[in-house]
Amino acid sequence: MVVCVAPQLAVEVRGLVKRFGVVTALSGVDLRLPTGAILGLLGPNGAGKTTVVRILTTLLRPDSGQARVLGLDVVRQAGAVRGAIGLSGQVAAVDGYLTGRENLRMIGRLAGLRRAAARHRADELLDALGLDSAGDRTARTYSGGMRRRLDLAASLVAAPAVLFLDEPTTGLDPRGRLELWRLLEELAVRGTSVVLTTQYLEEADRLADQIAVLDHGTVIAAGTPDELKARVGGDRIELGAPPGTDPRTIADALHGLADVSPTVDSAAGRVVLPVADGPAVLPELAARLAATGLRISDLTLRRRTLDDVFLTLTGQPTAAATHAHGDGRMR
Repeated sequence: MVVCVAPQLAVEVRGLVKRFGVVTALSGVDLRLPTGAILGLLGPNGAGKTTVVRILTTLLRPDSGQARVLGLDVVRQAGAVRGAIGLSGQVAAVDGYLTGRENLRMIGRLAGLRRAAARHRADELLDALGLDSAGDRTARTYSGGMRRRLDLAASLVAAPAVLFLDEPTTGLDPRGRLELWRLLEELAVRGTSVVLTTQYLEEADRLADQIAVLDHGTVIAAGTPDELKARVGGDRIELGAPPGTDPRTIADALHGLADVSPTVDSAAGRVVLPVADGPAVLPELAARLAATGLRISDLTLRRRTLDDVFLTLTGQPTAAATHAHGDGRMR
C-alpha cells in the first residue's frame, strides 16, 4: 500500500481574528500557501493585509484562530518561526550610519553566519539588487528607492525558507521593480515561499501563484490570477466605425456572435461586444464583416485584468503607485 503524504504548507491560517479596540481588523481569515509558491495579498487600504503579515511574522498576537508557518505555531513557537523567515516591511529598517555593506554583514552575523560567509552574502546581495557601486556609502546617503532595495537585501541575508514582503516595490523605479521581480521568481524556483502584499496589480499577476483578496478583514475571493479573472466575465471586443459610418450597421452584423448583444456608442462611433473568449471569436467576426462589406477603423481586444477583479470584488479602484503609502496598523 502506497501512503501519500501531503506536502507541508509554508503558511496555513485558519479563522484568524484580530481587533484593535472596537475595530475588527481581521474577521476569520483563512489562507493556505504551498511550499515554494508565491501568495499575493490584495485589497484596499484598511483591508487587513499588513495585519495578516504582522501576525504571521510574530509581530502581533491574534485574538483567536490559528496561524502556522512551516508547521510552526506563530504564538507558541514564535522563536522558531523568526529563525525561518525573512521580512521586509513598508518602512526600510536599515541603519543609516552604517554602509550598505556593513548593514548586510551585521545582519548576517546576527543570523549566525560566520564572518567570511556574512561578507560573501553581503557582496552577493548588493550585486543582485544593483547596489554594489553604493555598497561602501552610508545608508543615510541612499535615495528612498536604494534604501528600499537595501532593506530587501537584509531580509534575504539568511536565505529564509519563507519570505514576507509588505509592498516590496513601493518607491522603486521601473528598472528596480523588474529586477526585484526576477529575483523573487528565482527564489520561488529554488523553493523559497513568498507572501507579498502589493498595490500593483501587474505585480500580483506576474508573480503570484495564488491570490487572496481581502476586504474589511475578510478573504472575499481566492484563487489563481486566471481563476479570479474568470469570475468577472470574459473579454471585450471594441470596434471603431470609420467617419461617416453608422456604428449600428456594424452592431447589426455582429448580432448572435456572442451570448450578449453588442452595445453602440453613437457619439464615439464605437461598438462594444462582450465575449467569453475573444481570440476564438475573431475569425467569425472578420468573416461577417467581409461578407457584409463593412469596414472598421480599428479593433481592440481587451482581456480581463486583475484591475477588473479588484474593482468588481471591492467596489474600489486600485490605488495608484504614488499613493500606495502605509495606512497604520490596520492594514
